[in-house]
Amino acid sequence: CLPPGEDNVMYISGHLPITADGELITGTLGPDQGGMTVKEGYDAARHCGLNIIATLKEQLGDLDRVEQVIKVFGIVSSHTDFKHQHLVMDGCSDVIMEVFDKPVGYHARSAIGTNTLPLNAPVEVEAIIKIKP
Repeated sequence: CLPPGEDNVMYISGHLPITADGELITGTLGPDQGGMTVKEGYDAARHCGLNIIATLKEQLGDLDRVEQVIKVFGIVSSHTDFKHQHLVMDGCSDVIMEVFDKPVGYHARSAIGTNTLPLNAPVEVEAIIKIKP
């Protein structure tokens, strides 16, 4: 929870898994139903994390201005029987930790499943980031 009047917090809206060459990764998680595997979902979530980091770099100019990654929220498009949304979201969390390390990158996280996402994306991730004044 942030104190009242906290003005050095960025709320990063949902980012999709767009690769470096501009391709949107698409699909639904659930290999038993013909969908994507956990590994494919992990890679998609990793791209979401990289895109969030790129947005931070673009907006802040320097990633050293990030004081704390507070929370990451991931939505995973998945078949009803798929129960590994948390493993998919490890892709995003792992890249955040690789870039920011402890303690800055250490964050709270939620992961939920849904039946569909915009543009047939397999995962969408948003974040709350505290920046240095």
